Amino acid sequence: MDLGECPKIHDLALRADYELASKTKDYFYDIDATEHLEAFIADCDRRTTAAKQRLAETQEELSAEVTEKANAVHELAEQIGQKLARAEALGEEGMVEESVKLMGEIDELRKKKAVAEQEYRNSMPASSYQQQKLRVCEVCSAYLGIHDNDRRLADHFGGKLHLGFITIREKLAELKKTVDKRREERGASERERTGGRRHYTQPLSQQKQTRSRSHRSSSKERRRD
Repeated sequence: MDLGECPKIHDLALRADYELASKTKDYFYDIDATEHLEAFIADCDRRTTAAKQRLAETQEELSAEVTEKANAVHELAEQIGQKLARAEALGEEGMVEESVKLMGEIDELRKKKAVAEQEYRNSMPASSYQQQKLRVCEVCSAYLGIHDNDRRLADHFGGKLHLGFITIREKLAELKKTVDKRREERGASERERTGGRRHYTQPLSQQKQTRSRSHRSSSKERRRD
């Protein structure tokens, strides 16, 4: 999912100014951030649902038994990919012992995956087995194949796109815990600022009508003069 270049200004000096200003005034930007991330994740989830629907329409339909076996292979493959990406990251950070421990877990998962693949292969014709069976990543909506190797899966689960979506989802979950309270605080702040008066913004259509009437009135006065 490519959103293009961010329209916001990313400047460390401005960030420092904001952090300084936010010490004396609450701008409630966390509420705006929550709403923005909610819209972003909702769009991603819609893409995931649409991708699943496309796969259901285009891929050969399997029996419930074969589908269960295919899902078992997928799940083991994803676990291997996730752990392999994590092991590589730990190795780069110098945490060799933890990385080696994860590699041991990966070896065990590979054995289980080999058994699951054999069961899946034996449950269907050879011609059908060769076809790539896809599923959709629940985190970032990317396609994953049942025949993807460990390297391909590790690149996916350790990639910037997938990890970025994890970060966004975790941040959104964190913001949602306080957003209702923060909205109440913002409402109270606005009421205090306006002296308890409701701030009314005239709809755009009414604004145009008002300007039009004002313009006609001014034109009549000029003609009378």
